[in-house]
Amino acid sequence: MRTVLLASLRTHTRRYGAALLAVVVGATFIVVTAALSSSVRNGLSAGLDEPYDGATAVVKHPSPSAAAALLKAAPGRQSDAWLIGWTLQQLSVDGKVVDTSADIGQVPDRPGHRWQKLVDGRFPGGTGEAVVDTNTAKVDRIGIGDRLRVGTGAGALDVTVVGLVDSPSTAAVASVYVPWADLSRWQDRLYVTSVAWSGGDPTTAIRGVVPDATPVSVDSYVQELQQEINNGVDVIAIVVLLFAAIALLVAVLVINNTFAILFAQRARDFALLRCVGATRRQVVRSVRTESLALGVLAAVLGVALGLGIGHGLVAFVRAQWPGARLGTADVGIGWLLVAAIVAVGVTLVAAWLPTRRVVRVSPLAALRPDDSTQVRTSSGRLRIALGLLTVAAGALALAAAVAAASPPVLVVGGTAVFVGVLLLGPVLVPALIRAAGTLAHRILGPAGRLAAGNAVRNPRRTAATAASLLIGVTLTTAVLTGMASSRSALAAQMDRDYPIDLAVTGAGALPADVVERLGSVDGVVATAAVPGAPAKVGGIELPIVAAPAVDDVTHGAVRRPPAGTVVVPWDHLGDGVSAGDRVAVTVGDRTLRLEVAGGDGWGDAALVRRTTLDRLAPGAATQAVWLRADADVDPQDLAGSVEAVASPVGAGLENGLARRSYVDVQLDVVTGGVVGLLGIAVVIALVGIANTLGLSVLERGREHALLRALGLTRRQVRRMLAAEAVLLSVVATLIGTTLGVSFAWAGVRALVEPAVHGAGLVLPWPQLAAVVGVSALAGLVAAVVPSRRAARVTPAAGLRLE
Repeated sequence: MRTVLLASLRTHTRRYGAALLAVVVGATFIVVTAALSSSVRNGLSAGLDEPYDGATAVVKHPSPSAAAALLKAAPGRQSDAWLIGWTLQQLSVDGKVVDTSADIGQVPDRPGHRWQKLVDGRFPGGTGEAVVDTNTAKVDRIGIGDRLRVGTGAGALDVTVVGLVDSPSTAAVASVYVPWADLSRWQDRLYVTSVAWSGGDPTTAIRGVVPDATPVSVDSYVQELQQEINNGVDVIAIVVLLFAAIALLVAVLVINNTFAILFAQRARDFALLRCVGATRRQVVRSVRTESLALGVLAAVLGVALGLGIGHGLVAFVRAQWPGARLGTADVGIGWLLVAAIVAVGVTLVAAWLPTRRVVRVSPLAALRPDDSTQVRTSSGRLRIALGLLTVAAGALALAAAVAAASPPVLVVGGTAVFVGVLLLGPVLVPALIRAAGTLAHRILGPAGRLAAGNAVRNPRRTAATAASLLIGVTLTTAVLTGMASSRSALAAQMDRDYPIDLAVTGAGALPADVVERLGSVDGVVATAAVPGAPAKVGGIELPIVAAPAVDDVTHGAVRRPPAGTVVVPWDHLGDGVSAGDRVAVTVGDRTLRLEVAGGDGWGDAALVRRTTLDRLAPGAATQAVWLRADADVDPQDLAGSVEAVASPVGAGLENGLARRSYVDVQLDVVTGGVVGLLGIAVVIALVGIANTLGLSVLERGREHALLRALGLTRRQVRRMLAAEAVLLSVVATLIGTTLGVSFAWAGVRALVEPAVHGAGLVLPWPQLAAVVGVSALAGLVAAVVPSRRAARVTPAAGLRLE
């Protein structure tokens, strides 16, 4: 049997190509994921303790006011305190906006507490000076000596760049670092991760300033950060490995189909071996050893390719995007063993059923024509009944998931429906191919009718081939539809949260010509003057404005506060003024007590009803200007042009357009990444279709020769095989698209609607049409080599095939 095994491996090497490729891709996926996740983990974990060097205690996530109090009180207690956190502000260089939301952090005053590493220049010697992160300087072309404007309006800060720095800790990175004396002007807009304290008895000193603070040791806090980072990276790695599992599942179907066809073709060979004395165990051992050899080879190639690609990707990203801050890739031996074991295991599992099936047949039965491909058997009827029950159970689970908004139930229900469809595949796929075959017959004539007949001759094989493509298409269309629906819902939500593209708000009344000047800026399509006045809301100095009665400048209806209410931006709530409070709102010598509500999206001003404004400031002047931007304008370029008009009059800028653009970019990245990962599974499936068709050509060599002898031309043979591949691809794609859209609808109802009011299903018709078109084209491409091989064989030579 050893001779038989080696001969079989030599003879069928090319036929195992698609199966080998499928497993190699899955194993490579695992190793690359390990390399990238280790690189991300090492990069994020590097230097976590350096911002706390010299500290004796750490206060976790204090409020901005508490952090400011600690920094102010530390010198009086013979201690020192510094802040790890940042505020998001607009950043301009020489009048040009380079970032609408740059991270601005603190550089400690004492040299011993600075975790930033000086690369060039010097550290700030006082207010009005800043250091810039080297990556930010490279991207935005900032150099030592440049003048930066941080923020907008009266609260903007002009600083001179005196140095370039690098942060060894990814948990404490900012684009620009300024002293606390400058950073404190944005105290209300700070996000503080921690405050480090050095000197004295830290617990007593800290609680003396902030009684409810809970100081922790530096080691304890750093360990907690490390755990958070590891958990975050592990979640990402698990998500990516899910796509590896999808690719491997498709690989199982491809390998299973490949072995089923090969073993069916070799049934006569196995029967002859049995007739000449080989036992059933020997035959089983021989064919399973073939699959083991294939799995071992796939494991070796997958691990080697994974190591090469993983380290190459890390090196490429570190060279091209240093801001990503990836560490070294460290793939442990455990990951390599897992990838190898999975590769071998997947191959053995996929080959198990075809092996059992082939040795159950007696030698004499194997030498007779085989009709086991039919589904009208007891096992076939059982399979259909089980499929119908599984689909029904899955549909009920999906309905329950929608009603209860439960993600786990949604996953269980979707999986059950999909498994049920796979079980029904031998009936469902051939039926749809027969229906499509009518159209193929009208278009291609006899070649189209023969293609449809050949595609459904072996229902189980046809269903298995379609299943591999079905998985990728279902998930791809579900993701595309789900993301399109989420994008539409988020766009509507962003229109409610940020109804104004840009809002220019003055500290006092704006000059009369500002509205006209802003309206002439390239990219601005509409303007509206907003009446208001400088005011004091509770203890906060904040202008009040009333929304003008215009709709062409907003994306959604700006909130009209009810009488007796003042809507304060969220950034100003929390320290002295909270939602639900009744506070005094004073303009000049007029005062009203109003109830506070929270909101955002119209600039740095409180919003009141027009009647309320008239009572507080009769004849109010223009306090703000709201702008509507062109759909294709760049948010940063437009912000720079508007800032050039707003800055000289001391007006601040709220850029809602940039925030909406940021959300769109994030959705594009997520969609592209997910579809790209799923594309690997689709490619494997299409290779499987090509492999199945190629093996089918070899199996039907005599049949093709007979068709040639009866008058079918070479072109018609090629057309027949191409039509067969396209029919299979299109039917699998249509089933997958239907399932994907159905799953996306359930996902939107269960996950998106509870979070975003008014969300509904949105079908991305161009993308769905592209999926169908690409699948059909790929099926056509997959048929090129097998069809050419079949057409090259002459009728006489083909009829001699055994």
